[in-house]
Amino acid sequence: MIRPVSSILVIGEALVDIVRRTDGSRAEHPGGSPANVALGLARLERDATLLTRIGRDERGRTVRRHLEGAGVRLLDGSITAEPTSTATARLDAAGVATYEFDLDWRLPTALDPAGLARDFQALHTGSIAAFLQPGGDDVLRALEAVRGTMTISYDPNARPALMGEASQARARVERIVALSDLVKVSDEDLAWLAPGEDPLDVAREWAARGPAVVVVTLGGQGAVGLCAAGRVRVPAPATTLVDTVGAGDSFMSGLLDHVAGADLLGADRAERLRGIDERFLRDMLEHAARLASITCGREGADPPTRAELS
Repeated sequence: MIRPVSSILVIGEALVDIVRRTDGSRAEHPGGSPANVALGLARLERDATLLTRIGRDERGRTVRRHLEGAGVRLLDGSITAEPTSTATARLDAAGVATYEFDLDWRLPTALDPAGLARDFQALHTGSIAAFLQPGGDDVLRALEAVRGTMTISYDPNARPALMGEASQARARVERIVALSDLVKVSDEDLAWLAPGEDPLDVAREWAARGPAVVVVTLGGQGAVGLCAAGRVRVPAPATTLVDTVGAGDSFMSGLLDHVAGADLLGADRAERLRGIDERFLRDMLEHAARLASITCGREGADPPTRAELS
């Protein structure tokens, strides 16, 4: 067992993915981008806590067993009387998912910024949780309040059906990027948020706004990362693709896991994180890409454990 060197709070949606394939088959799996990140961290034996919104219905019980069985702690207030949210993932012939959502997002409890900074070294959020009202503004205010007191990581994980006009969504995304220390974004997200722009140009612009590290994932073409020391690109490991559900979330868990393993989470480590070299960045990207490739080889958001990596 790896000694937890950090305590990471993840804020965001937990839901049930209803996966529909081209052959007409249907399956349900626990999901939600932030919940998947917490799950991935816990399976890597990191200390992960999730603030979310899960119903007391059968789907909610399934999600709760899934998360707590891996070691994710649920922050008080995360269990509610409302139905558990769902996301219908429709897979194309290549196993790539598009989503439709039925959810209600609001923070189930008031957040105490001083308490968060006392109890956690890092806060991760992204996707629907940072946008959908009324919870989205609560998340944004929490990020603004804890900025400089803990490491903030962010994955836009754009959901166009829920995020309105791309130009307005980009303005909000970039507001959160400026508050963050570590940002991961996919080339598909950038194609919607910044149509016609080179993803690396956008990544450079975002890096100039304040994050220590900005990473762009490129699907089967690997990933590229930027830090103060320079730029690194890594290929995607070979895998037999089953579907892409949860792959980006596993990648995000891998980035945080690598930073945590180097004891670089927490406000007092901010300058050290900003000072990483290209070798560290390459190792971080390769680790995250390996986790994502394993997840792509399985059905649903099913990130690997630490034991599986070895």
